[in-house]
Amino acid sequence: MILMLATASLAAMMATMTLAFPTATHPHLQMHTVFKDQDMIRGIFGWMMLYLAALTLNLAIYGQACIANRMRHARNRSAPHLASQIILMVASINCAVQGLVLGQFMMMGMSTIGLATVATNLWFMLRSNPSQTEWLTEHIKALVGTGISVYTAFFAFGAVRLMPELALSPLLWSLPLAVGLGLILYHQRAVTAHIRSSRSRARN
Repeated sequence: MILMLATASLAAMMATMTLAFPTATHPHLQMHTVFKDQDMIRGIFGWMMLYLAALTLNLAIYGQACIANRMRHARNRSAPHLASQIILMVASINCAVQGLVLGQFMMMGMSTIGLATVATNLWFMLRSNPSQTEWLTEHIKALVGTGISVYTAFFAFGAVRLMPELALSPLLWSLPLAVGLGLILYHQRAVTAHIRSSRSRARN
């Protein structure tokens, strides 16, 4: 968890530097046909990077809380955990708005992941009596989701130094998401099936 928090903090600092000094932070993009526009640099490498940092922080903290509070679910509704959901929601909406202003539908699409994360997190957090296994499936979601956001924030953004056009490639963004969702669904179902099988054998 500490590594993920440090990674997300680094991403947030990179995004902040980009928002304040877009050209100085990305001098290799000055002659690019698309990214010579400072607003585009701020949008893709600033606002969207900041959103991905918020997503990584949210999922890392949430995933740890699912384990730590598995026997005391009410603690998941503490002020810091609820504040984390609000921060991610604001970052997601801002990313969508910035994408709308720039005409970048990719940014708008990426923001839906954050909004869906907030919705599913709150669905679990605000339940009064979740089952004893839901914390584990939620932890899996957060664990894999953190990996997706870290990959997106660093591998995808790092690739643009070689080929800046990749920053606007839907495939580069959709591939890790598709793989991650597949892993989440697979492991959640595998864990649920194993628990049900164990309970069935125990009854017999």
